[in-house]
Amino acid sequence: MRKFELIAPCHFGLEAVLKKEIIDLGYEVSKVEDGRVTFLGDEEAVCRANVFLRTAERILIKIGSFYATTFEELFDKTKELPWEDYIPKDGKFWVAKAASVKSKLFSPSDIQSIMKKAMVERLKTIYNIKWFEETGASYPLRVFLMKDEVTIGLDTTGDSLHKRGYRKLTAKAPIAENLAAALIMLTPWRGDRILVDPFCGSGTFPIEAAMMAANMAPGMNRSFLAENWKNMIPKKEWYDCMDEANDMVNLRVETDIQGYDMDSHMVSIARENARLAGVDHLIHFQQREVAALSHPKKYGFIITNPPYGERLEEKENLKPLYATISERFAALDSWSLYMITAYENAEADMGRKADKNRKIYNGMMKTRFLQFPGPKPPRKENR
Repeated sequence: MRKFELIAPCHFGLEAVLKKEIIDLGYEVSKVEDGRVTFLGDEEAVCRANVFLRTAERILIKIGSFYATTFEELFDKTKELPWEDYIPKDGKFWVAKAASVKSKLFSPSDIQSIMKKAMVERLKTIYNIKWFEETGASYPLRVFLMKDEVTIGLDTTGDSLHKRGYRKLTAKAPIAENLAAALIMLTPWRGDRILVDPFCGSGTFPIEAAMMAANMAPGMNRSFLAENWKNMIPKKEWYDCMDEANDMVNLRVETDIQGYDMDSHMVSIARENARLAGVDHLIHFQQREVAALSHPKKYGFIITNPPYGERLEEKENLKPLYATISERFAALDSWSLYMITAYENAEADMGRKADKNRKIYNGMMKTRFLQFPGPKPPRKENR
């Protein structure tokens, strides 16, 4: 088995959630940085990380890292890396993305071009050819420059891991599936507890919660780029991983997961997405305004992504909307409220301060995860 250093990028502010996931999956975390977690694993780990991690963006095999302050240095040090260990003679390879922070080299297009040339120069010598047909499998690379340190990762995933394969239809401003999963995991909610999302949109929070309750791996219904890498990861590893994922699923679990939206069209979209995810029988979707939010039982959870008011005319409606959220939450006995929002006056308009306020970046947008935990339910007596 080959040993790899694997890099898992994630949303800024959610590194601790991803780190716990990786450890729970059985792998050793070697480094935690802003927006990514590095861990150690083999070919099997590449497959299992792609299939089972709920909060990662993608899984990269670390090719190497070095310091470079000039393009000449970048070329020479890239050329020194053992590219032949990863890219076969017919492989299609390119630098798909370059990001630079506080580094002397900052032009993504120049970084991409120079590194590709360096790779070609080395592989021409190794394979003793002058022209690469690039007719085989794809081997895209992602490069991070931080304070002149260059880190190179080979992308095993392809389409980002937030694309589970179930969300064919979306709302106007959908929350990414991996972000929704991470936020649920930041709460004490478990599959046997009540969960309501009164702004469910295309259904992401309820669907991710239902998948967790049913122990359904987020990547079990999609494909990955590295499945075509015959030179590195045997097909058997992918088959074994999918068998493991299928064996863990329990679709007979009992749940109380609900999604509401004032737009009947969005409710239809949410139902269809839940059906595609295979969890529609575990969720109750309903057209309902937040003002009608109620539930007869105690100790439930509201986990939601309410409107932020990105347009000026929408902002006028936010004050009464957040006041209504607070009012309905107060009427629910012993419940907890967890909400992600970019609206700065959320707490003021709700008339209450969050117990915890966690800063999370949703793409380039700075948001806050406001947490209003309720009391824990009494422990069930053992009979």
